[in-house]
Parts: sequence; structure tokens; C-alpha cells
Amino acid sequence: MRHVEVAQTCPDTCISAVVEPFGPRRAELRQMGLNAVETLDAVPPKTRAAVIATPTPDHHLSTMACLDRGWPVLVEKPVTATLDQANQVVESAAARGLPLITGHHRRCHPFSRATRAALGEIGELVGVQGLWSLRKHDSYYDAEWRRQPGAGPLMTNLSHELDLLRFFLGDIEEISALTSNARRGLVIEDTAAMALRFAGGALGSFLISDAGASPWSFEGASGENPAIAASHQDYLRFVGTEGALEFPSLTNWGRSGPGEIEWSRPLRRTDAPAFEKIDPLLDQLARFTDLVNGGGDDVLCTGEDGARALEMTLAAALSAKQGRPVRAGEVPGHYTGV
Repeated sequence: MRHVEVAQTCPDTCISAVVEPFGPRRAELRQMGLNAVETLDAVPPKTRAAVIATPTPDHHLSTMACLDRGWPVLVEKPVTATLDQANQVVESAAARGLPLITGHHRRCHPFSRATRAALGEIGELVGVQGLWSLRKHDSYYDAEWRRQPGAGPLMTNLSHELDLLRFFLGDIEEISALTSNARRGLVIEDTAAMALRFAGGALGSFLISDAGASPWSFEGASGENPAIAASHQDYLRFVGTEGALEFPSLTNWGRSGPGEIEWSRPLRRTDAPAFEKIDPLLDQLARFTDLVNGGGDDVLCTGEDGARALEMTLAAALSAKQGRPVRAGEVPGHYTGV
């Protein structure tokens, strides 16, 4: 429904149909004034593109069906459930010359775009440290499916973080993960700690948990999600040979004077200007619309980018299971992370 909302707001789009196979829900959508149809075959021929916001196991079939109809596709993350599926949709879109975008919308925030540019100011990148810890309420796990393998923070939340890190720093070559279920005692993990190696030589560490209460998370820092309390506290720190950068505030720690930067000399703090608050899903849709109309874009997460974020998310799950680092290219094509 968020995609419906932004499509109704975006001046360059209109909704030709909403595909909803469940009859009662379809009736509710029609009462809202939407052209809700049961199948893709009932979508009006004037349709020029598709947004797929279905459960992940359906992403592959729906994306292939839309590409077969000649529609550019914006599919929610993760792009598919497995790497084999991801590679198939990427190859299908390329063969047809159609845009395929994965809905990693965090890239669209002004502070995300500014961070990618500002990282050049801190010299050669040494490493990045991240901490995402939001305590999900106890009743969140009342639903049976949320207690089943694959429903922990690794497969639910990590892909958001890995795509953003790739947006900033490029490809991740290797990941090693430890998991724990000690706090909630469920079959699934409630906490994971990861070490990452980037193609450019930088290293990273990331702690992710849905059992620990903290102000440190993308959602808390950005205030993006009204359902999650805003803290406006940075949750990523980048370290380079010439200084450091905090995200998403873009607080910069750099040279305070001439000569070598070393530990006996204080760093100068520079605060970034305030950024315009936007709806990133609306900005994402506007950028996608421009692509459909023949424009270009270097912000959106392509299908290939989405596949790489999926690969390293699955690599983290595989690493935790096997107790070893997993490199890019080592994840079986059929692996789902479960």
C-alpha cells in the first residue's frame, strides 16, 4: 500500500491496476477506488511498467511474467529468494533491454547520496563499523512464521545494510558471521555479528540484533519509518587515512592543520548542513519512471546490484551455519538461507 500511495502522489505515474489474487482483499481495494484485478492477464494493455511488492517467494515468477510482457520492473528487496532466480531475472531483463530495479530505497535519501561523495574526503578507506539494534516488541513473534528459520534479522534485515554498504564502498568479497539466539531462545537467531572484506581492501564489522534496545539503527537515525521511534543518532562510522565520517549526519573528522595526521594531533570536527527530508519511496518511483521514459540514473539499485546484496546476505547465513568465512561466488545457486 505504500507503493500505491506514492504512485498516486508521483506526478508522472498513474495506477492502471493492482493485481490481488485474494478475493476479499481485492474487494477492499476496489472500494478504495483502485482497479483491483485477479491476475496479470487482466491488467489493461496501456500498462508500461510494474512494481512488485509481493512476498519474496513470489518475486521470481512475478518478475519473469512482467518482463515477458515487456514491462520494466521495480521489485521489492530481496530481488528473489535464491541466486539462481536472481541471475535468471537479471539475464531476462538484459536480453529484453528492460530496466530492472531492486527496491533498496535507502540509496535515495539526500544524505545517502551525499555520503558517497563525502567518502572521498577522508583519504583511502580503512574500514567501516556498523551497529543496527532495534528491539522488536514481544508480540512481534506471536505469528508462527516469524519464529521459523529464515525469519531472524539475518534474512529479514541484513540485506538493507549490505546494499547500502555496497552503494558507498563497492563490492563485498568475503563475509564471516556469528549468530546467537540466547536472548529470545527461539530457533532463529536474535543477534548476529559479521566481519566483511571489501574489494578495495577495506574491512568492516557489523552487529545486528532485534533483541537489544538501542538508539542505533538506520530507521532511528533517519526517522524514515513513523512506526519506529527516531533517535537521530549515527549508526555507521567510516575510517580513512585522512579522517573519519559518521552516517547519516555526515559529521566529518579531518585535518586540523598542516603536516602528518597522527594520533597526537586532534582532528577537526565539521558538521554537515541539514538535508531535505524526502519520501525515499516516492523519490525511488520518480527515478524509476524516468528510466522507463528513457532517462539515466546512478542511484537506484539495479537488478544486478540487488543480486549481489542477496548473495552476501545468503553468504552471511551460510557462514554462520558452516562456521567459516564465505567468499563471493561460493553461495550455492539454490540456497535460501534456511
